[in-house]
Amino acid sequence: MTPALSLAPGPVPAVGETAPDFELVNQFGEPVKLSSFRGQNVVLVFYPFAFSGICTGELCEIRDNLAVFEDARATVLAVSVDSKFSLRAYAEKEAYGFDLLADFWPHGAVASTYGVFDTETGMAKRGTFIIDAAGTIRYVVVNPRGQARELSEYRDVLAGLDQA
Repeated sequence: MTPALSLAPGPVPAVGETAPDFELVNQFGEPVKLSSFRGQNVVLVFYPFAFSGICTGELCEIRDNLAVFEDARATVLAVSVDSKFSLRAYAEKEAYGFDLLADFWPHGAVASTYGVFDTETGMAKRGTFIIDAAGTIRYVVVNPRGQARELSEYRDVLAGLDQA
């Protein structure tokens, strides 16, 4: 097995830690670097695969409530291990107005850095990190396989960031 395929996930970064920086390409092949969003909040959403049921439901809920994130000066970045080509087709089909980032190669490297890569299945777990304008993690949730995340939790955390 090549080293790129044997990435062991690290620990999940904790609230209060600086979010690990990364650069991935979005569905258009454009580079997106986390640190370039300093000065605004970021909602980093890891999900297993494009076109899967629970993932589509979660991302469509974000799409349908994008004003909640915009009102909190938060950029949504959704990350999966899919290729940029799959992500572009997915974004077009579902009309997502936010970046879908390809953690394709080295396979799951960013998900591993965030402790949410499942080495047995080769996919990201459902992990969300809300990062404030200074780059500090303010909220973390990692849900078990098959369990969707609650948008209401994002709203509560984002509302708290405005007051911080």
